[in-house]
Amino acid sequence: METIQKIGLGGSCHWCTEAIFQQLKGVVKVAQGYIASLDENDSFSEAVIVTYTSKVIELKDLIEIHLHTHNSTSNHSFREKYRSAIYYFEENQKLSIEFILKELQKNFDATLITTILKFKEFKPSRNELLNYYAKNPEKPFCKKYINPKLEFLRDNYSNSIN
Repeated sequence: METIQKIGLGGSCHWCTEAIFQQLKGVVKVAQGYIASLDENDSFSEAVIVTYTSKVIELKDLIEIHLHTHNSTSNHSFREKYRSAIYYFEENQKLSIEFILKELQKNFDATLITTILKFKEFKPSRNELLNYYAKNPEKPFCKKYINPKLEFLRDNYSNSIN
């Protein structure tokens, strides 16, 4: 029996994040929009909700790809709009994510700033923004920002791509 799970991922433009995770085997759905958490992170930030089959792709692989496809070590001026975060839906996911982040830190020279936050609320993007890359691969934004991330994905995670 397949195990379907969800995880929220934020860190860069949700068009980019959506395009990356739509390429992966085991990803059933990518919902593009804005996620809010609790307390000081209760504002909405660009993110996606990835629904995936854990028997095909593991949470560790999703997180590793996420960390490598956005500035997960840079606390730049757009962090409120592009919060570097992993949003969990169930309490038992939090410990797994903490362990995975600690394990993956060794792959980075700088300290990861990606936070682990409880999912609170999701607002989907407007319809015209959904599947942005699939509908607009020739647009300058896609060529400049999304294509290099997809190339990185092909070069480093080819076994995980559809």
